Amino acid sequence: MKRRDFLQQTAATTALVTLGGLGLQSFSNPLKKITILHTNDVHSHIDPFGPEDGRNANKGGVARRASLVESIRKENPNTLLLDAGDIFQGTPYFNYYGGELEFKLMSMLKYDAATIGNHDFDNGIDGLFKQIPHAKFDFVSANYDFKNTVMDTHVKPYKTFIKEGIKIGVFGLGIELNGLVIKDMYKETKYLDPIEIAQDMSRILKEEEQCDLVICLSHLGYNYKNAPQKVSDLKVAKATKDIDLIIGGHTHTFLPKPTIEKNSVGENVLVNQVGCYGLYLGRIDFYFDSNKNKSAKGKSIIV
Repeated sequence: MKRRDFLQQTAATTALVTLGGLGLQSFSNPLKKITILHTNDVHSHIDPFGPEDGRNANKGGVARRASLVESIRKENPNTLLLDAGDIFQGTPYFNYYGGELEFKLMSMLKYDAATIGNHDFDNGIDGLFKQIPHAKFDFVSANYDFKNTVMDTHVKPYKTFIKEGIKIGVFGLGIELNGLVIKDMYKETKYLDPIEIAQDMSRILKEEEQCDLVICLSHLGYNYKNAPQKVSDLKVAKATKDIDLIIGGHTHTFLPKPTIEKNSVGENVLVNQVGCYGLYLGRIDFYFDSNKNKSAKGKSIIV
């Protein structure tokens, strides 16, 4: 890759975006910094692409991602690492190991949470359940009801974290499985309306859990221009009022920097997605002043 192109891709950053309708003048020092790192649609790509692999040549690979994540955590210990689903399916590693290797490597990278994509059912819900012991991180999905399945109690609607006094709530949303996945694969899993669930989850995290930062891990897809009736990340952003960041997946959309969308009360929401196959690592830095007013900036980092 040419040095100029590399610099353009690594330095593509949003300007500092205020969240919650507050101007930058409201900020006072010192600021607390929370870093959110994220992946989506890695699809069992463990190894980097080779030098002959076209536009993806010499990109990706879990080892390189691990080095990047480690260096960012050294820079800022207040870091979360999240995944927006479709961890499985795409290389012989999945065909042979059934997801065990993917979950073990994600555990070694110390992922904090992940949501479930449609391809994570490709060995059936029993196959997914079989690999859960290898995952030393939590799965969050609020609109998949697993009550009558083996995954019951193994998936939480949301999870909270506290980093330097900042409380962070993360909830998950999954895509409609009917039509994408054979019924026998997901069995009695029930799909609940993601917008209704997002409105409810964001209210719970903001008002009941008193979270300072609310993140949605979504496998709904970024946007559907040719199917405007389909629920997407942009639709969820517009229909809710307490989400600060939507980390997306499913559509393999590469955003060099997060999209800034207005929510239902006119406040900024960041929506991000970093393509697929582990080629990029998303990074969003949130800054909080002493009154917990917040702003953010983000970029995608080439792996």
